[in-house]
Order: sequence, then C-alpha cells, then structure tokens
Amino acid sequence: MEKLILTHYQSSWAADFNAIESALFPALLGENTYLEHVGSTAVPGMMAKPIIDIDLVFQYPAEFGEIKKALHSLGYRHRGDQGIPSREVFKRTPGQAHPILDCIHHHLYVCQADSRELHRHLLFRDHLRQNPEARHTYIQLKCQLALQAEGLRRKYAALKEQKARNFIEECLAKATE
Repeated sequence: MEKLILTHYQSSWAADFNAIESALFPALLGENTYLEHVGSTAVPGMMAKPIIDIDLVFQYPAEFGEIKKALHSLGYRHRGDQGIPSREVFKRTPGQAHPILDCIHHHLYVCQADSRELHRHLLFRDHLRQNPEARHTYIQLKCQLALQAEGLRRKYAALKEQKARNFIEECLAKATE
C-alpha cells in the first residue's frame, strides 16, 4: 500500500498552529519572542506534508539560552542547526504526553529575528501566498517529487532539497525585486 506524502490543504492547519502557539507561549512569557507559521501548511491552497513548520523568533543572542531551557521544560531537546546556520532545530523528547504538542505533528525551529533563514522562510511563504501561478507550479513540482519518492518521506525530502532548490531560489529572487 502506497503511503501518502502530500495532502491537499487543510484549513485546520491554521488552527493547529494557533493551538501549538498557545501551548508554547506560557513557557516563553517574558521572553522577547514570537512564532511564525512557515512552510507549505502556512500557504492556503498548497499541498503539503501534514506537518506544521514553526519558526520561534527571538531578538538577542543572549536570549537563546533561556529559550532553550524553556523548551526543554516543555519536553523539547535541542538538535543543533542540522547544517543550516542560524536555524536551531528542536524535537519532542520521546515518551512525552502533552495533549497538544504530542498530538499535532510539527517541526520547531528557533531563529534570531535577523537570521538569513528566517528571512528566507518568510519571503518564500509570502511569495507563495501572493502568487497563484508560483503556488501552482510548486504544487506540481512537489507532486512529481512525491511520485518519485514512492511513499518514502526521507527520499521525498532528499529529492525536494535537490530538485526544488532552483524554483525556491527563483521565487526568493522575485520576492526581493
């Protein structure tokens, strides 16, 4: 049986982001932080893996240690930048039982407000939101890659990294014109 990698846009993805935000916010209260819903689930009409991508944004480098402690207290572990400078990855610690954070599949990244990667995430998201033609082209590309990946998410991710890069860079260039 073939696994589905991509699903059609779900209006519930915005509510899922809001639920995660409400679960994270109390632990980060007092920090100069905010959350951004990024990735394909943040673009109405976009096909996506049903995983909410979130950038937790902070202002000053000295704040990162406190954010890391707060996230640890909520059951996240720091996984480093995983090869992408200025984007720190946090994953849920196995065995947790939070009614929101362990029930809504999500990726959590922590970025300083002036980071290149945050800027790219926001530019690409906003470009796709504002440009139906680019959104349509990206959907077609993602569907082709999902077929090539034969239901394997890691293979899909590797193909997307390799074959969608030029399209993403073109969109980013257009977004900054």
